[in-house]
Amino acid sequence: MSSSRSKATEGLRQRILSLMGANPSGHTNEQVRAEVSDLLDQYYYEITDTRDLDDVLFHIGTNSFGYQLPTATSCSESTVDQEELLHEIINASDDNDETLLSFDYLKQFIKDVFLSYGIPEDRADVCSDVLVEADKRGIDSHGLGRLKPIYCDRMDEGILFPSPPIHAIKETETTALLDANLGLGLYVGPYAMDLAIQKAKAHGIGFVTVKNSTHYGIAGYYATMATEAGCIGFTGTNARPSVAPTFGVEPMLGTNPLCFGIPTDEPFPFVIDCATSINQRGKIEKYARDGEDTPKGAVVDNNGIERTDTEGILRDMVLGKCSLCPLGGSGTDLGGYKGYGWSTVVELLSTAFQSGPFGEDICGVDRLTGEPKPMPLGHYFLAIHVEHLCPLEDFQTNAGNFLRALRASKKSPLGPGRIWTAGELEYEARLQRSAGSKVPKSLQQVMIELRDKRPGMKEKYPRLPFEN
Repeated sequence: MSSSRSKATEGLRQRILSLMGANPSGHTNEQVRAEVSDLLDQYYYEITDTRDLDDVLFHIGTNSFGYQLPTATSCSESTVDQEELLHEIINASDDNDETLLSFDYLKQFIKDVFLSYGIPEDRADVCSDVLVEADKRGIDSHGLGRLKPIYCDRMDEGILFPSPPIHAIKETETTALLDANLGLGLYVGPYAMDLAIQKAKAHGIGFVTVKNSTHYGIAGYYATMATEAGCIGFTGTNARPSVAPTFGVEPMLGTNPLCFGIPTDEPFPFVIDCATSINQRGKIEKYARDGEDTPKGAVVDNNGIERTDTEGILRDMVLGKCSLCPLGGSGTDLGGYKGYGWSTVVELLSTAFQSGPFGEDICGVDRLTGEPKPMPLGHYFLAIHVEHLCPLEDFQTNAGNFLRALRASKKSPLGPGRIWTAGELEYEARLQRSAGSKVPKSLQQVMIELRDKRPGMKEKYPRLPFEN
């Protein structure tokens, strides 16, 4: 890094790297491409005395974000070190300059952002609660960090609508099929699970499916809604394709979470909320930060090769040359067909009732024009009212006894000396985060950007807690 760069220029450089690191698929988003190009133009003209066209910023910009240099010089033959390129992106978003914000403050900020889009207050309140709940549970990948790229940007692009009506296509005493009309999944999900719970309380079971929805946040939120109502909860959703079927190399399935919630007599319910793929992109990014290889069988490229070169995987995922693998891996040796099968179950329950799209039709990008397009997702929500089968207290005690027996069972001498059950880590994270969540510099910048751009936000937040 040149010592001759001014602080302003270095700040601009770090801003560009953070934007690139936060948008590994940004090359498919015209708004991100335009923002990267504008910033790179500024950077180009600010470094006239030390201009280096082999700079990783120009290399990444031209090869992954469609940037064109102001001169005729091309970066396509750059000799930039690929490892330096990946490390600089990854480290740019691994920022330790954090500020602790209370969950009440975060929820109100997120709610106000949603209100600025014209979303009614009751819906904005529910949407903000779903996102903040993820942060409370330590699932930072689905909390505040999702506000802008998954919801605000998509509303700005016109591929997600702020507050369309939800209407029932068909409904019985125990079932319903809803059309969300491309509204916010963060509101659609709670609405649908609440409907399933009400049906279950009245008739023992409630099953609600949804079509034309959008990303609905953490599935565990909905399973927990059921457990708090004395029900067993089951939910899932499809997602944009990133996972190849067993013995395949083409992304056909989403990471498709499979989620169950079971009430217990403990301070927390049993809630298992996990993808049906081995990894998500965020996990591979963590391997890169830690300097580790990706486990064999977790990723396969277009040539059918099981890849372990983490930095190369990240690059090729952006270029569409790699796919994630289902639980169990790319083949059958470790039962990859099982994860593939469970992922297919989620996809079927998210599309078959709904006559919903899948695969390329929910990739979010028009392959001919490169323009963003809607991603109509399907969800399903099942609630089983325990009291229709046995006393709730007996069920909770029985469940708790078994879970405590699991945790008390013999530990591996090579392990951490402890056994956890699903939902326990999230409960402990909630206790540890009672004062709030540490917001990294990159998300502070996002909050500033939303405050400055959204109508009415600057009046409500003239100065954010981390602004000097």
